[in-house]
Amino acid sequence: MSSIVDFMTQKHRDCDDAFAATEEAVSLSEWQTAEQQWQHFSQALEQHLQMEELVLFPEFERVTGDQNGPASMMRMEHQQMRAVVHQMASALSEQQDEEFLGLSETLMVLMQQHNMKEEQMLYPMADQAIESGDAIIDSMKQIHA
Repeated sequence: MSSIVDFMTQKHRDCDDAFAATEEAVSLSEWQTAEQQWQHFSQALEQHLQMEELVLFPEFERVTGDQNGPASMMRMEHQQMRAVVHQMASALSEQQDEEFLGLSETLMVLMQQHNMKEEQMLYPMADQAIESGDAIIDSMKQIHA
């Protein structure tokens, strides 16, 4: 039996690795590699966000009865991240390295703060509240961005 904390924290690390690879390729002006890494990152991030929004958060809210709690805040932060990702995609397609790297700093801060809240608060709360953690993890694995 794996925990929601362990499963989702690993998903955070996978996104972080793809993000770092994209940043490195952009900083070296390796645009084809950057595009490939960006596709990997943006798909992994969107899949992660959807796993939370479509499976984890609704189940957490159902079992806790809290519709305006931490999951609600995480959804708002997801929207902020998606907006920055959209701007970054434009900068990448136009090969604007300074714009991309500036936005990447913003996204990195957003993701680090967001991930910390999830890993230290929301995921442990979900592990405690959701009795069927394995079933939730299995459901999240079915989400494809």
